[in-house]
Amino acid sequence: MSRESEADLPGDALPGVLSEELFAELVAFRRDLHMHPELGNQEFRTTAAIKERLEKAGLKPRVLSVGTGLICDIGDSGAGAPILALRADIDALPIPDTKSDCAYRSTVPDRAHACGHDVHTTVVLGAGLVLADLHAKGMLPRPVRLIFQPAEEVLPGGAADAIACGALDGVARILAVHCDPRVDAGLIGLRHGPITSACDRLEIALDGPGGHTARPHLTTDLVTAAARVVVDVPALVARRVDSRSGLAVTWGRVESGHAPNVIPQHAELSGTVRCLDLETWRQAPDVLHAAIDEVATLHRAKSEINYVRGVPPVVNDPAVTELLREAMTARRGVESVEGTEQSLGGEDFSWYLERVPGAMARLGVRTPGDRTVRDLHQGDFDADEQAITVGVELFTAAALLDAMP
Repeated sequence: MSRESEADLPGDALPGVLSEELFAELVAFRRDLHMHPELGNQEFRTTAAIKERLEKAGLKPRVLSVGTGLICDIGDSGAGAPILALRADIDALPIPDTKSDCAYRSTVPDRAHACGHDVHTTVVLGAGLVLADLHAKGMLPRPVRLIFQPAEEVLPGGAADAIACGALDGVARILAVHCDPRVDAGLIGLRHGPITSACDRLEIALDGPGGHTARPHLTTDLVTAAARVVVDVPALVARRVDSRSGLAVTWGRVESGHAPNVIPQHAELSGTVRCLDLETWRQAPDVLHAAIDEVATLHRAKSEINYVRGVPPVVNDPAVTELLREAMTARRGVESVEGTEQSLGGEDFSWYLERVPGAMARLGVRTPGDRTVRDLHQGDFDADEQAITVGVELFTAAALLDAMP
């Protein structure tokens, strides 16, 4: 679709506008998910609820072989036509819901949809129901696949399980949204190229003969060795890769020893490795191993390194990003799209983009006029539910416009 033709397609000229009745149903569905959050690979109730609603619409969802998550095709996906996929993540976080005045706050202790996955799920479900209706009327120009993926919050993410179960078979493009509490509901944020960062986990064990703190020269001073790893490894790594790559090592746990006058024999460190650049991320394990071994050897400590691959950056395909821009513009005008920055957060949507072109949009969930500073992964996170309408209509417009010449 050309830029010139956008003016000929105002939002009310495109089919697939969300009805008030379906919006009310989707709000209730989202609130039910919010009240019953489930962790990665434990989303049995969530999977059952999605499956039941899709089957009620006459669709045939298929639960993934891992037991949670599901795939559902709309249209004839076996006819050889390229499929447009819409992906949602369905898991919650292991943190308490701290919203005190919310009627639909989590009923599960220490579990919360504090990243908006309940919104993502509801948006893809709603888009699927609208597109199924359009397909029944002969108005859907290409097959669409709904992917409800488990375990996004679990490294390296449930995307690999979904892909192994055939989620990308026949898929030509894939779309997703992610809630952004810094963006007003009614808006989306788009970016060509990387929109998130890579995220890996690093675990280190240091060992050596301990002893009395009065004679550190006769020991491997593991506390000092661990302290030097904490301080020196990030500095060394920063000088061994291109500084523009944004490779950052951040520690979350350091443990060693039990008594003030005993040099311990064992120390443990763990943290994360984040990186803005895809090529540098691929080099990161070798760079980290070399730096850790160098510092540990200098202090006569034996190191054991467990480098856990997480996810690469989400790199938005320019053409698919423009499809989202055109879809949002057709629905709500050019002012409904804004630019967005690359974040240091990780997202396993990136694994799909290693195989097919796609794009993720940031979905505004902040109530317009509210300037309270909120963030993801916090117990007070919530979303303006008008964002559900925006997400559904964004996806339905993209599905319709993607097949236009």
